[in-house]
Amino acid sequence: MTPFPSQTDRRVRSICIVGGGSAGWMAAAALSTALQGSVRIDLIESDEIGTVGVGEATIPPIRLFNKQLGISEADFLRATKGSFKLGIEFVNWGREGHRYFHPFGTFGADFDRVPVHQWWLRERARGDTSSLDELSMAWIAAREERFAHPSNDPGLVQSTFDYAYHFDAGLYARYLRGLSEARGVVRHEGKVAGVERGGDAGHIAAVTLADERRFEADLWIDCSGFRGLLIEEALGAGYEDWSHWLPCDRAVAVPCAHAKGLTPYTRSTARTAGWQWRIPLQHRVGNGYVYSSRYISDDEAAATLLGGLDGEALADPRPLRFTTGRRRKAWVGNCVAIGLSAGFLEPLESTSLHLIQSGLQRLLALFPDRDCDRLVSDEFNTMTRTEWERIRDFIILHYKLTQRDDAPLWRYVRDMAVPEALAHKIAHFRRYGRLVSEGPELFLNPSWLAVHIGQFNMPERWEPMVDARPQVDAARMLGGLRRVMRDAAGDMPRHADVLAQIVAG
Repeated sequence: MTPFPSQTDRRVRSICIVGGGSAGWMAAAALSTALQGSVRIDLIESDEIGTVGVGEATIPPIRLFNKQLGISEADFLRATKGSFKLGIEFVNWGREGHRYFHPFGTFGADFDRVPVHQWWLRERARGDTSSLDELSMAWIAAREERFAHPSNDPGLVQSTFDYAYHFDAGLYARYLRGLSEARGVVRHEGKVAGVERGGDAGHIAAVTLADERRFEADLWIDCSGFRGLLIEEALGAGYEDWSHWLPCDRAVAVPCAHAKGLTPYTRSTARTAGWQWRIPLQHRVGNGYVYSSRYISDDEAAATLLGGLDGEALADPRPLRFTTGRRRKAWVGNCVAIGLSAGFLEPLESTSLHLIQSGLQRLLALFPDRDCDRLVSDEFNTMTRTEWERIRDFIILHYKLTQRDDAPLWRYVRDMAVPEALAHKIAHFRRYGRLVSEGPELFLNPSWLAVHIGQFNMPERWEPMVDARPQVDAARMLGGLRRVMRDAAGDMPRHADVLAQIVAG
């Protein structure tokens, strides 16, 4: 007698992805790569239904996703008109006229058991006027529009930064479509007109297209966008609204021509009723204004965006409406929501594509059989909720820490109550400059540190361990780090030249 007599018999034999765009084709690429032809994968999308096209700016984990798919960086950058990204510059967030940088990587390099920023706090109190940004290798390179790949030698400051990409999300979806189809995924053009449920569990059994074609599958991936065609309309997962903490509910986007240098970073500029993004690609600059309709009209928002472009607009402004929040359950029965069908967080920290990526990683780690055991989906939903809430809190931090008093939006977010876990983090940092967390997070200590200091949540005192280590010559060490970083950045090639070399092949 075999120990698991029904294991093979219950395996998933077919998967249907409903919806294309970034989410659909990332799902197709990840699943086809992992399953290697053992499962039939169909993808249904309609050219008549537009995609949101979010995700032109990313964070470093996207590199791992591409690597898992076997995509070379050079091929990827050529196919997507991509560029490199060392972090995000925030303008006018803490105060009008002020800017700071959220780098990918650390601040400084460890020279003692006490975190570098604690020594910086002590030296600041002694009269050192250097900004924390000057201890960021990523920023020192970024401000000079320079780029090189990080060193693998932990003894060099060139190992203290990381990087991600800017790229055209539509071109990325097209590239992944080609990869997925080569690995066996079959695309079907058409609109879903009906959803059938069956069995005692009420799982999705089939979908019918407008032309009456019918598709069955064991496992369904909902990539239908905000609508949530399967997860919400068919299965009623429910939605948790977070707009009381993140009141921006609309965006308008437009590409423009290059008029300045090719900066290796994203820029977020706070406006009266929201914030404007700037994302430089090889062939254009992506721009958008995320705003609250409570404080500005759509026409005013579009005018503000068009008035703040670097170069000539290349298209008409494209509007987008959303409600910040998440599905109460991203996995119901035999259906998993990926991308916008699972929820929406404004792209302030470039997490849109990452949430697709992490959802797929969880699905593969908890891949089901045809029974779609509730124990498995419950674990997926718990992990999803935790990740989304911790990213949510990091985004709320940017709004809560503002000192702006010039407009109703900024007064509202400055004074609003925040989730308890976030309030605890803010209080801890304000007291001793300590960064605390209840568990693993996507954004690590340097990210939280950048926003706390960048938006003037200055600690009342430094960590007591600093005073317990009088033998450390922190002033000399910090000065040496700044000098070495400046020299290292000066030796890097220009970002535009690196890209030109890659494109040329």
